[in-house]
Amino acid sequence: MSIEFWQQLKDEAEQLVNNEPLLASYVHTCILAHRNFETALSFILSNKLADDVMNALSVREMFEQSYLIHPEIVDAAMRDIQAVFKRDPAVHSFLTVLLNFKGFQAIQVHRLAHQLWIVGRKDLALFIQSRNSEAFSVDIHPAAKIGQGVMFDHATGIVVGETAVIDNNVSIMQSVTLGGTGNEAGDRHPKIREGVMIGAGAKILGNIVIGEGAKVGAGSVVLDDVPAHVTVAGIPAKIVGKPSCQKPCETMRQNILED
Repeated sequence: MSIEFWQQLKDEAEQLVNNEPLLASYVHTCILAHRNFETALSFILSNKLADDVMNALSVREMFEQSYLIHPEIVDAAMRDIQAVFKRDPAVHSFLTVLLNFKGFQAIQVHRLAHQLWIVGRKDLALFIQSRNSEAFSVDIHPAAKIGQGVMFDHATGIVVGETAVIDNNVSIMQSVTLGGTGNEAGDRHPKIREGVMIGAGAKILGNIVIGEGAKVGAGSVVLDDVPAHVTVAGIPAKIVGKPSCQKPCETMRQNILED
């Protein structure tokens, strides 16, 4: 898949250069000057994260080493781009997601921080988390586990706690919190199962499970487990219906009155 995926990105880049000459240099530097998807991705992310303390070259070396050792991270990034492309009607190319969507970019930065955390480089992982938060207004603890095909739509204000788990194929809107309920230690954050869609501003608190294919309405506060394939809403959230499809993350129908 990677060769075909990269070719599509280059084709889209060439078309963008032809359509918008003012972006030609930018697109060439970010995409066309690179030999494959992972080198382009590492270049884009490292330049977003670099600051006066950590230069872009040092950050890029971390990304590229991580991609070399863990190619599954690159596969996950491609799945994330495809997910956004399929689910967001405002997106008309893979390239738009890669260059402009901070939700996608924040997830990819987290993947680096997570690998650093796993191998015990926790201080460096926390530094990457901090830069991720500053650059994209998304705060994901490095220990949190995130699957493939995940979309953070708009993304501003998303918070994901240390022991949270987000399975494959999940869509989360802006200002969502996957948090704890106090200063307790141990496993204390939500587990989001495949196919779930979480509406804007929802707060999901505690070591609870949002079941497969469930939908959480915007602004809800969820304090208890949510069964699979139901819609919950309110403060505190209660079951108000059932999604009209098996995977609400794909249809992105946020009006709970339709369920």
